[in-house]
Amino acid sequence: MFFILSKTLHFLLMPIIWVVVLLLLAVFLKSPKWKRNSLLSALGLLLLFSNPLISNEAWRAWEIEAKPISEVDNYDVAVILTGVTSYREDVPDRIHTSKGSDRFLHPLQLYRMGKIDKILITGGSGYVLADRIPEAEQIEKILLMAGVAEEDILTESNSRNTRENATNTAAFLQKHPGFNKVLLVTSAFHMRRAAACFEKAGVKADSFTADFYGYERRFTPDELIIPNASAFNTWHVLIHEVAGYLIYKLLGYC
Repeated sequence: MFFILSKTLHFLLMPIIWVVVLLLLAVFLKSPKWKRNSLLSALGLLLLFSNPLISNEAWRAWEIEAKPISEVDNYDVAVILTGVTSYREDVPDRIHTSKGSDRFLHPLQLYRMGKIDKILITGGSGYVLADRIPEAEQIEKILLMAGVAEEDILTESNSRNTRENATNTAAFLQKHPGFNKVLLVTSAFHMRRAAACFEKAGVKADSFTADFYGYERRFTPDELIIPNASAFNTWHVLIHEVAGYLIYKLLGYC
């Protein structure tokens, strides 16, 4: 039930939905005052969410900063959270990744440098109605093709959200003692919720962020005044994550 509610919330928190609703109100409301207010509100939201500077400042405020690789210690295991692969029925003969693939590419770099001994991938299928190959298994295939030794890859493929990632990983580590130093890897925007969930589950881990949306400040015309569709789109990711963090806090998940 929680999984389905999460997917519903994901839809309702889209800024484009808010704009469409306001535009529909502007069309169908009878009061000229409320028609005008709805139209102006829709325009205001479009300008606000499409401004790159405002979007970037919001991302910079929320994301956890990167830790230089030179400062990363040696770890027994890196725990990678999934959410970066997709499935296409029309092209089923390969693995499809999306933004966020740094979640496993950066640990791969750390593995090659000898900073992590094992890689634990946690994540099942993110589909509500369809039965797909768990993401952990898909990323495992990529790492194997990249030359990671099979015995150095561990998978947990039942989790469907961050809380389950944490609780299932905690159970996995209890059954496989010896992993004293744990490195948690996920996207910079997701690390607040993930780290809190893992701490709540009793997993002591250091954080290593990847996959950044925020970038260095640029006070140029295209950042200050020119609307950008990409800025509008990424707001949905940020709003959804902040809402998810608050809900998890309310429910005691983190």
